[in-house]
Amino acid sequence: MENFIDYFNWTIFVLFVVFYAYQAFYIIVALSKKSIKHKAEKEHKYAAVIAARNESAVIKYLIDSIRAQDYPKDKLSVFVVADNCTDDTAQVARDAGAIVYERFDNKLVGKGYALDYIFRKIEEDHGDEGIEAYMVFDADNLLAPGFIRAMNDEYDAGYKVLTSYRNSKNYGSNWISAGYSLWYLRESVYLNNSRMILGTSCAISGTGFLVDAELIRNQGGWIHHLLTEDIEFSTDCILHDIKIGYCADAMVYDEQPITFEQSWKQRLRWSKGFYQVFGHYSLGLIKNIFKKKRFACYDMLMTLTPAVFVTLGSLLFNGIIALYALYDFQSMKHILPIALQAIGAALMNGYLTLFIVGALTTFTEWKKFSCPAIKKILYMFTFPIFIYTYVPISIVALFKKVHWAPIKHQVACSVDEVCRENA
Repeated sequence: MENFIDYFNWTIFVLFVVFYAYQAFYIIVALSKKSIKHKAEKEHKYAAVIAARNESAVIKYLIDSIRAQDYPKDKLSVFVVADNCTDDTAQVARDAGAIVYERFDNKLVGKGYALDYIFRKIEEDHGDEGIEAYMVFDADNLLAPGFIRAMNDEYDAGYKVLTSYRNSKNYGSNWISAGYSLWYLRESVYLNNSRMILGTSCAISGTGFLVDAELIRNQGGWIHHLLTEDIEFSTDCILHDIKIGYCADAMVYDEQPITFEQSWKQRLRWSKGFYQVFGHYSLGLIKNIFKKKRFACYDMLMTLTPAVFVTLGSLLFNGIIALYALYDFQSMKHILPIALQAIGAALMNGYLTLFIVGALTTFTEWKKFSCPAIKKILYMFTFPIFIYTYVPISIVALFKKVHWAPIKHQVACSVDEVCRENA
């Protein structure tokens, strides 16, 4: 029995190293190579698209940050879909200068359906205006100066889909908002940036992304309606050999949840959405890994099965062994220390790995986010704990029926205020 437990735990460790070692290589690439940047020869025409539900407190500041961009006004329009709103989001957006469409549908609920609606309306009413690509934002976002021009540089280089550098406007609120923020910063710098350098496909992350208008037309609108429509769209692009690019100089700020209840609900939806995307697309990814030898498919498959699940497998196995040893203590008491030691090792190794990732991201991106230095140091230690809270969330998501629900945003500030704090 002892040999079996040791064999299982060593197998888990080897699988972890084999499956995810490439992400350590990504870190080396990001630290040793410069970000890929291009210079546009043409100023393309864009539509900024905002999906909003009861966002009257924050949407004005996003629209102001878009209209303040150093980019020709006749080449940048702002559209808002006020989706099932019960407040004055639509009027606030109109007063700020956006073209607003109101949508009411209590059956087809979610950002994916709102995007499909607004893309169709833009095509119907503004299809003759020469819009070449859409930039998609959430209402709580703020654009740093130069965002549009930086994205234009990469779009002009030929990318049909682009993601941006995702920062947070409330990093320092508490350990929860900091946990989100560090994860997105790490995703930008040590995943998407490295993918861009190596010439493989990146992945969009919820907001602050660009998609070619012709691509939307060719696929018949926005057709991705699983709970994590961003990951579904990224996976679909990779399966169809559409390379997603990354623009390091285009920074978008968004607001992170600050209560564990909000965070639980949001990440429960994300976890369920990951399961949905895995169920729909994993076979296609595996097929392309071997048939077309495309690394991007392997990378996305590992994104859909985060490393926390490997740790979860080890904890479940050893936890069951420990419980059985307690039940049959006299005959199995020699097994209990082995199982408990394995549980402790899995937790400690995972914590140290996540701490290193969080600390590295904190120090390399130190000047790009606003927070007292002592909090930056503290949140490096709480980052692994935040990620570990995914374990119970992931378990619940396996069995619980989950629906899309909005997250209330309240951090109402201008991009100038955020930039001054980060200076």
